[in-house]
Amino acid sequence: VQLQASGGGLVQAGGSLRLSCAASGRTSSSNAMGWFRQAPGTERVFVAAISGVGGTYYADSVKGRFTISRDNAKNAVYLQMNSLKPEDTAVYYCAATSASYRWVIPSLRERYNYWGQGTQVTVSS
Repeated sequence: VQLQASGGGLVQAGGSLRLSCAASGRTSSSNAMGWFRQAPGTERVFVAAISGVGGTYYADSVKGRFTISRDNAKNAVYLQMNSLKPEDTAVYYCAATSASYRWVIPSLRERYNYWGQGTQVTVSS
């Protein structure tokens, strides 16, 4: 499975961005997909995930501002980011599990087997 993330950029605080992640290869609509982010000098942390049936889970820091969605027909997952803050600045990575997660929504980085290359999001104050 290959993942290609896009949509990052520079935005002012309070603005919005929409990240996209296209999956190719042996994908499955029952796999969970997620977004993680990594700021300079920090570990990669969980942002949001969506299960095979569309259940969602968010980190507390983005709850109410970010929305994750998926389009199984297009093998894609999206992250709509609103009310962006400077602390949201990071490289954002999309990820997918190899196991089926129809009802459970994994947030642990170790649960994800496939990773995209990352897209930079910079929020200016």
